Amino acid sequence: MPERSAARRFEDLIAWQKARELTKKVYEVTGKGHFAKDFGLRDQVRRSSVSIMANIAEGFERARQSEFHQFLSIAKSSCAERRSHLYVAHDAKYVDDGTFNELMSLAKEVSLVLGGLRSAVQRRRAEQKSHGC
Repeated sequence: MPERSAARRFEDLIAWQKARELTKKVYEVTGKGHFAKDFGLRDQVRRSSVSIMANIAEGFERARQSEFHQFLSIAKSSCAERRSHLYVAHDAKYVDDGTFNELMSLAKEVSLVLGGLRSAVQRRRAEQKSHGC
């Protein structure tokens, strides 16, 4: 099970909170102007953002550290996908430089927090293995 002393619910996880903040901003930005009319890219950016949150939540609720670690890896990958889509949106002039930088900064922050959480889960897994749990 994930470490419950610090977080009793997935909503308590900083990684999930940051991913929620990113997703909220993504929905705001993709609902305006030309971006809103590019249904394919708009939906892809939104789905990848929602996927980050969902995988953190789903992994947290799993029974084993190994599963939580796997879902955090998937969430981190979705964060990279979202950053990649952001380049497309920027190149297509759907977002200006300021918005691009803001969203990219948020996405990088989420990725860093996910990486830290994933490392902590990996350490916990190693501890459990060494203690025969």
